[in-house]
Amino acid sequence: MCYGGQRLPSKDDLTDPTRRTRTLPAANENAVVVENLRDRLAETEARLEQARAREVELSRQLEEMKRYVCVMEILECYLKRRYREQQVRTLAVVNSK
Repeated sequence: MCYGGQRLPSKDDLTDPTRRTRTLPAANENAVVVENLRDRLAETEARLEQARAREVELSRQLEEMKRYVCVMEILECYLKRRYREQQVRTLAVVNSK
């Protein structure tokens, strides 16, 4: 159970006057449950902050990789063009002989 083996009161427990005195947690138990929930909330917020920081780092890396791919595509186009130009020159030399 999430609350140290205790269960939260059900709707019936809260509305049925005959069961009310037996099942409602004491004020001290309520304080323990509230403290437990606060601790869990703090842990969740810390994990969320870590996840956000990780997301920012991954986004930065993704943008860096996109720039890298773009540069590589530009180089690929340049090298293909230079290769075709070299082929044309080579064919011109071979055909002129």
